[in-house]
Amino acid sequence: MSSLADALIGGVTPEEIERHALPDAYEAAYLRKEDADMFRGVADKDVRKSLRVGQVPMPELAPDEVVVAVMASAINYNTVWSAMFEPLSTFRFLEQFARQGGWATRHDQPHQVVGSDAAGVIVRLGSGVRRWRVGDHVVVSPAYVDDQEPASHADGMLGAEQRAWGFETNFGGLAHYTLVRASQLVPKPAHLTWEEAACNTLCAGTAYRMLVGDNGARIKQGDAVLVWGAAGGLGAYAVQFVKNGGGIPIGVVGSEAKAEAVRRLGCDLVVTRADIGLDDDASGDPQQTIEVGKRLGSIIRGHIGRDPDAVFEHVGRATFGISVFVVRRGGSVVTCGSSTGYQHVFDNRYLWMKLKRVIGSHVANLQEQVECARLIDSGRIVPTLSAVYPLAEAAEATRLVQTNRHLGKVAVLCLAPEEGLGVTDPERRARIGVDRLNPLRGYTADRGRVA
Repeated sequence: MSSLADALIGGVTPEEIERHALPDAYEAAYLRKEDADMFRGVADKDVRKSLRVGQVPMPELAPDEVVVAVMASAINYNTVWSAMFEPLSTFRFLEQFARQGGWATRHDQPHQVVGSDAAGVIVRLGSGVRRWRVGDHVVVSPAYVDDQEPASHADGMLGAEQRAWGFETNFGGLAHYTLVRASQLVPKPAHLTWEEAACNTLCAGTAYRMLVGDNGARIKQGDAVLVWGAAGGLGAYAVQFVKNGGGIPIGVVGSEAKAEAVRRLGCDLVVTRADIGLDDDASGDPQQTIEVGKRLGSIIRGHIGRDPDAVFEHVGRATFGISVFVVRRGGSVVTCGSSTGYQHVFDNRYLWMKLKRVIGSHVANLQEQVECARLIDSGRIVPTLSAVYPLAEAAEATRLVQTNRHLGKVAVLCLAPEEGLGVTDPERRARIGVDRLNPLRGYTADRGRVA
């Protein structure tokens, strides 16, 4: 009898899926708890040394969970953090979670399966799952929400027990199988391949909440939005949301090669770091902040005649002070991360005297993910996929993101044996157009378009 994985690849009915037993162990990209101190005192915390691929045991399924056979996943910067064990080891998160007792104790293992994106097929349902069926094609939201917390019913991201799946939990998406709560599931866009669909949920959902949803900047038609890291996983979606909403995206990138790709996404104005004198090792120096801010502001006003209405901020220490300086009077800086450092330095006079706002944002609640998915379904927002790796090379893919040598999102094939599978609505795909769906394929971070 063939394995469940073989059956899924061959295409089977839900009844046949249920007849196949789950494996006792499965292939996954994982970290070892015993390695948590391996980078102490090391300058280059090369994630290829800590991230392993091998067999891990299949965990028991909780009543509110499903088992998803992961066809494809993607790399996010939180996997880089996990694999560097910084700013602290994510095994600390697993230990803390396990103290709740009950089903949470499963997460405290000597290994952690990482990854916060996935697209795949439901192969098992917990006894409490109602709205999903075995065989459904899904993508996974990384927001791991406790629906018994009162705050979660106002906004899933407000609950104190909200966690980032595959980062603050175990059993993440860089694997052949994953366990997720039913409240993380969103229908897979039928016109996308597995690898295209796997790229969207974390970054697209995060960007949607930051810019479009009620909990972020709430941009409107005509708004000018400055997007740092516009060629990256988050930034490339931000550019699209601004453009799709009738706004003016202004992108900052690290090279002319990246600028070329961002222009293809529809960016009205693209500025390189060299244009404004922003060093790669910028650390928020106050004098440099003012000088760079003045140069950036002058370029923006020269092209659109005014300061930006909002700033899409996730770079952190190197750019945050510039963001506060350059956004217009009464404008908003919305932030979801700090890849260059968490300790931000900025001149508060420019915040309080010019009535600016700083908005903290984190991932997206399920309603925001569904609204975002509708835009992807329609073809108005497209995947930012630039490269695809096999699961066996997940560490190399993560290193690419760690060293910022990528564009958009880097996908990882898990159970899918090759690219191009998973499309169940070829007519819609043809109507939108393959080129439109893959604007960053063939681009590299250092050479621009090569194919």
